[in-house]
Amino acid sequence: MKFFKYHALGNDYIVIDPAGAETELTQPRIVLICHRHYGVGSDGILFGPMKMPGSDFGLRIFNPDGSEAEKSGNGLRIFSRFLWDQGLVKEEPFTIMTAGGRVESTVHAGGRSVTVQMGKVSFDSTRIPVRGPAREVLDETLAIQGKELRYSAATIGNPHCVVILDEISEEEARRLGPHIETEPRFPNRTNVQFMKIVDRGHIQLEIWERGAGYTLASGSSASAAAAVARRLGLCDPHITVRMPGGCLEITVSDDFSIIITGPVTRVAEGTVSEEVFSQTLSSPHDR
Repeated sequence: MKFFKYHALGNDYIVIDPAGAETELTQPRIVLICHRHYGVGSDGILFGPMKMPGSDFGLRIFNPDGSEAEKSGNGLRIFSRFLWDQGLVKEEPFTIMTAGGRVESTVHAGGRSVTVQMGKVSFDSTRIPVRGPAREVLDETLAIQGKELRYSAATIGNPHCVVILDEISEEEARRLGPHIETEPRFPNRTNVQFMKIVDRGHIQLEIWERGAGYTLASGSSASAAAAVARRLGLCDPHITVRMPGGCLEITVSDDFSIIITGPVTRVAEGTVSEEVFSQTLSSPHDR
């Protein structure tokens, strides 16, 4: 099974072209490929291109636990760079369909930077989803591990919970993230962003990603957090989002449509040996 590996601000993905996948990409195989010690190691798998109605290219996105993600900003930028490297796109905009909707992407700077129009962010509880009465989920209270947090929820095709704190840290994200991800009010689980407002044009994030865990960067998380910051009146439309892996530039339109721009780096390509799939993991969540 041939693979191509890229990272976007330290958030790394493996691209597997269905045309070159000689074996079925099952949940156990996804876990093994993504495992940092027993496989190639990645934050997920991008399975494409494939044909999907209403778009130039189709893409499926898998988390390292084998679950399927609806959308990924970094994953979409990486997949766009892969299409560029394969000579399938040039500098003109093209569309990609995911389970979380269609986006428009443009590759520039010789492939090293990609802009994605991610779609509109919604705060509607019925769309995210969040249990309870139909409402915009803004500045609500959540008690986790003996700590009362203020949060807002959003979707840009996948669910997000944005927690605003005066100070953020990797330690706190790792401690609270898994409990918020699986909190019963989020029936589909949720991605979690711990956000610090620096000023009206800058925010900082620590991220716990659904199905992946602590993550150095996330495009959809950055999009959701920037939208929440603007919706609450804390930031202006143009926002630099700083994450441990680096920065994304985000524009939040008046209708909460999101445009993200950031770098992509090609890492490696190779072939996954069939021998990898003969292994049995004692703890598949130990990445």
